Amino acid sequence: MPENDSPVLAFPCDFPIKVMGKTQAGFAQAVIEVVKRHAPDFDPATLGMRPSREGKYLSLTCNVRAVSREQLDELYRELCDHPMVTMVL
Repeated sequence: MPENDSPVLAFPCDFPIKVMGKTQAGFAQAVIEVVKRHAPDFDPATLGMRPSREGKYLSLTCNVRAVSREQLDELYRELCDHPMVTMVL
């Protein structure tokens, strides 16, 4: 396999996912529930939270143990479709 065709990620790997949404009750819990459906070993105690400067938005960082590209794609898809989520990086 030529170098430029090699996969970007080697699985399994630790993978950070940043999820942003408006600051509201239940936002972090909703994100945790989605993440745990796709990465059951995710520890909610490791969830990073950072409010925007004016507090209108909340950024959550979830470090998951990714086992496949398909797992990450499904997780991103479900997070992007969630009504409380504004953006996923």
